[in-house]
Amino acid sequence: MLKQNHRAWVEVDLSAIKHNVYQLKSLLTAPTELMAIVKADAYGHGAIDVSQAAIEAGASWLGVATIPEGIQLRNAGITAPIAILGATNGVDEIKAIAEYRLQPTICNAKQALIYHEVLANIGAQIPVHLKIDTGMSRLGVNWQEAIAFIKLVQHLPNLEILSVYSHFATADDRDLTFMQLQTQRFQQVIAELQAEGIDPPHIHICNTAAMLCDRQIHYDIVRTGLGIYGLYPASHLQHLVDLRPALTVKARITQVKEITAGTSVSYGRSFIAKADMKMATVAIGYADGIPRGLSNRLHVSVKGHKVAQIGTITMDQCAIDVNHIPDVNVGDVVTFLGGTSGNTADDWAELLGTISWEILCGFKHRLPRINVVNAIGDRQEILLEI
Repeated sequence: MLKQNHRAWVEVDLSAIKHNVYQLKSLLTAPTELMAIVKADAYGHGAIDVSQAAIEAGASWLGVATIPEGIQLRNAGITAPIAILGATNGVDEIKAIAEYRLQPTICNAKQALIYHEVLANIGAQIPVHLKIDTGMSRLGVNWQEAIAFIKLVQHLPNLEILSVYSHFATADDRDLTFMQLQTQRFQQVIAELQAEGIDPPHIHICNTAAMLCDRQIHYDIVRTGLGIYGLYPASHLQHLVDLRPALTVKARITQVKEITAGTSVSYGRSFIAKADMKMATVAIGYADGIPRGLSNRLHVSVKGHKVAQIGTITMDQCAIDVNHIPDVNVGDVVTFLGGTSGNTADDWAELLGTISWEILCGFKHRLPRINVVNAIGDRQEILLEI
């Protein structure tokens, strides 16, 4: 139940998560499956509950970046396949992967041999995903060396090839020239594998943007991150599927006061009142995930009114102009993102010259996550505090 003493919090609409998974799955043709990317605490939404909601809505796989993220899900009782998309090399890491039934990404021959040796010593065999670099230049073996790499792994009895995959660098661009080049490289690798009599159980390359713009490359699995949280990788893809943002950020007013003309607000005196006015202090700041770069550029909502944030956003607090709200009081709720605020992560990202992924991942864990369903305006059924 929503506690009245929360200074600030994040609400996550699990019905929106499920809706988005349903919508994305509707674009797939059997036997293609959906992998929900829940790394970085499900982009700040809460990995355990989002994972459970995504699975209930039809996701078959989960994708994380690190071993602790995978262990967290296993300890929560989640049994779905969990792929680790980041690189792992240490002996203890490999042992943990085997113990918790996780599926690592193998990026090169040296890593594969390390895995094989450690697994042989503990008498274990694990399924692995082989990463091919077709142009991202981040992880994976170069596509021109992929066949020799995959043949090597095939002959390591402690490694079971579960999939061969790659990752796009520019799938969210309007110009798909480089994406098409990556696709051609990946397809060449797959064709050469098949000519060698090697047929990996799964092949995947699509992120959310790629799955939206080219259904011909869905293969066996699509990896969807931003889409399940209700945001679009690019504005030109919005017409392709109906997504609903799942995250709302709220905080409480801690003081209301009158200030006179000429009075400055917050550090650096970046706001100076032009006339006598009423302001309110709100218990949320950049340490919670409200970017300092939005100072004096942000509008929020309180009691149905859209008002301006004023002065420099500080670590734990910020100020808003409530001059035209007659009945504003300490304890009133201010909506900063989502809900009645009218703000989206895309809006903030545009103002800051960044991407919506960064905005979502920026909300710190001192903000409690509160799950809601059927959020309509300010009418919400509170399910669980996490």
